[in-house]
Amino acid sequence: MKTAKIIIIILAVILFIGIAFASFGFHRYANSPLNPAAGTTVINIPRGASFVDIAELLEREGILHHRRVFSLIARILEFHRDLKAGEYEISGSATPLEMLEQLKKGVVKGYLVTVPEGFSIEQAADCFAAQGLADREIFISLVEDRDFLSSLGIEAKSAEGYLFPDTYRVTRSNDEAAIIRLMVQRFRQALPTDLKVKTERLEYSLHEIITIASLIEKEATMDEEKPLISAVFHNRLKRGMRLQSDPTVVYQAEDFSGRIRKKDLLRKTPYNTYLISGLPPGPICNPGAASIKAALNPASVDYLYFVAKNDGTHHFSSNLFDHNKAVIKYQIKRKK
Repeated sequence: MKTAKIIIIILAVILFIGIAFASFGFHRYANSPLNPAAGTTVINIPRGASFVDIAELLEREGILHHRRVFSLIARILEFHRDLKAGEYEISGSATPLEMLEQLKKGVVKGYLVTVPEGFSIEQAADCFAAQGLADREIFISLVEDRDFLSSLGIEAKSAEGYLFPDTYRVTRSNDEAAIIRLMVQRFRQALPTDLKVKTERLEYSLHEIITIASLIEKEATMDEEKPLISAVFHNRLKRGMRLQSDPTVVYQAEDFSGRIRKKDLLRKTPYNTYLISGLPPGPICNPGAASIKAALNPASVDYLYFVAKNDGTHHFSSNLFDHNKAVIKYQIKRKK
């Protein structure tokens, strides 16, 4: 009996030691870097991939060693369930546990895309397409899809003016619709809290204000001049004068050479403010916050004209006589 007890005790001790060594080994493996020499690896986990598929993919890419140990730890800690699909940037200095956390939470690789102020919908589409994050044609078709626009609360022919210029973090799981929704959401967030009060005071709709803001964006180089340019447009609209804004004549013109000529001024389009009265039917670009603010807060001046001084600023005039003098000074003499 004593011998049997001794054997049982010895076996128990051996088992305990074995479990202790195994636990230590598992703990050490789970908290040691995956493969520091591998640097950072980008992998794509497809939708519907099982845990076994993911583990094999990680091993195949050289990220993971001892796949069976990894799988056992993941199952013990219940990390093998609900791992998210997507494109991941896996650091070789991360531990298996950190990687599992990343896959569990779906911390996928993000791309920063900057859409500058004043870009059109086509140019915005190009920004995302350049990094392979969107199909240009699908993007443009969506921003002109009435049903999709209605779901975004935009009652217009396109989303021009509503795609807020900013830097966006986008993942490959974001499709064109998701990107556009994000941009429109950012647009809504950028609007001032007193928007309703100011639009009612000015007697313009939001769409009309954004249209004015887009003209300001295209005309102004310096933010400090934007309220003055806004005043010119508001003053001309009140007097029933045509806006005669150069950027409107080349909006959506495919043959524009980069310099506005007489033929451009005579181009018959709904946007040419040399030929139409009032505002064009919609924005001609996507304005930034400063231009929207200026459209809502025109300066208290009586200016009706402005001309570029060729240094990024403008000369403003209240009458045509002074304006013509400024044109001669800053444009005609310069050309000669």
